[in-house]
Amino acid sequence: MARRFVDLSVPLEAEIASDPPPMLPKIDYMNHKQTAGQMTTFFPGLTVDQLPGGEGWAVEMLQISTHNGTHLDAPYHYHSTMNNGERAITIDEVPLEWCLNPGVKLDFRHLDDGYVATAVDVEAELKRIGHELQPLDIVVVNTSAGAHYGKPDYLMKGCGMGREATLFLLERGVRVTGTDAWSWDAPFAFTAQQFGKTHDPSIIWEGHRAGMEIGYCHIEKLGNLESLPAAGFQISCFPWKIKGASAGFTRAVAIFED
Repeated sequence: MARRFVDLSVPLEAEIASDPPPMLPKIDYMNHKQTAGQMTTFFPGLTVDQLPGGEGWAVEMLQISTHNGTHLDAPYHYHSTMNNGERAITIDEVPLEWCLNPGVKLDFRHLDDGYVATAVDVEAELKRIGHELQPLDIVVVNTSAGAHYGKPDYLMKGCGMGREATLFLLERGVRVTGTDAWSWDAPFAFTAQQFGKTHDPSIIWEGHRAGMEIGYCHIEKLGNLESLPAAGFQISCFPWKIKGASAGFTRAVAIFED
């Protein structure tokens, strides 16, 4: 049986609208000519003209956050505790069993930017696609943000997943979720507007904070979700093993058995 792979990751790229300005990644690209002298320092007596074409190696120096690019958030990112009081696990402690499982796509592209999805929305979408959640299903949410990655309005696009929507998934055994938006929650500007009216702090980061009750991970800044069917594939999203970190980069991939 042949396998087909669909890349669900966005490239780590500088100088595009992928994060708020203070959080943007920086990449310093050094080409083969620029590093030729660097290579010779490792081999006393070697000169640049002795290298093939006078070339060294290509190297990139990165100044990044663990939350740049497509990444998996650990429960530790959301709060210091999970499961109602346990120490929250960091990215190097995330069970590998969570990271390769059947995928389910919820298509929420029709929901308004800034809308906070509820359990009713999730239940209705699962009914529409005819899927009953199973423990460890990886549930990804296709929002309007996916088509705007890298564009100036990206951070303002997409619906968010509210506390009750998130707990609806977690109570059924889901431990990894994902979104093509910048955040699992609604864009901060919309939440700030609502907070200005209600002064209710419980609406801030409510989808993330659901991890205080049931520990879970989610993938942010996914790509290409519009190409996926509702089900019938697996998702692989193993994170970089960064000691004690709140997140790790992942090359998220959908795997089809054709």
